[in-house]
Amino acid sequence: MLLGSVVGLTVVTGVGVWVYGVYSMSDPATSILAGIRIDGSRISIKAATCPQDKVGTVEVYDSNSEKLLWRASHPTTPAGEKGLVVLWKADDFLEASPETQPKALPTDLDVSVTYAGGEDGTGDVFNVRKVLAAHVPTGHYWTHDGTKSAAQIDAQLQCHSSK
Repeated sequence: MLLGSVVGLTVVTGVGVWVYGVYSMSDPATSILAGIRIDGSRISIKAATCPQDKVGTVEVYDSNSEKLLWRASHPTTPAGEKGLVVLWKADDFLEASPETQPKALPTDLDVSVTYAGGEDGTGDVFNVRKVLAAHVPTGHYWTHDGTKSAAQIDAQLQCHSSK
């Protein structure tokens, strides 16, 4: 009976440690926010970047169907390299898919940004109706934590200077 209790306690402890690990690694409070603005038909995003980061690829999906709506890589503007991107503006990239912006946007846009030279990146899923209703001030972006400036979005990262 004592052996059964020890085995039972060991199993319960192991499961508890595993659950804690899964929960702490998936804590949504640690996610990096990206921001979005919608000005008429122009949709801009701001992805968090450190001074040494450059954007490599931007992908836009219909979050509900997971259909790729647009993909572009290698921004050609300094703003684009620093995460300030106008979606469906192919002229701002060396490579861009030929798809044009849908006349009717999906309910939720999933925007993914990958940094150049790696697999790290950021992004978010944006509810278009919520963004439009927010009336975001000039120079700011809608995030799930309220409107933020580009500098506030970048400040979420723990940047280390590269010397």
